[in-house]
Amino acid sequence: MHGEGKSPGEKTQARVDPKLLEILVCPLTKGPLRYDAERAELISERAGLAYPIRDGIPIMLIDEARSLDKKPGAA
Repeated sequence: MHGEGKSPGEKTQARVDPKLLEILVCPLTKGPLRYDAERAELISERAGLAYPIRDGIPIMLIDEARSLDKKPGAA
């Protein structure tokens, strides 16, 4: 058996290519995105949206984005 694979406790999320992050913009505002590695999301502060990253691929669909408005009582 080869020693390839993930070590115990290693997260399974894939990393995003840094060059890709440099050219991506928010599809709604065309503004810059901030990479949140801990949550595996690209954050658009202007739009108030967080776009998920799945298997190292940013999902740049507004319908798939999470709203950053997490105020109590907001629905």
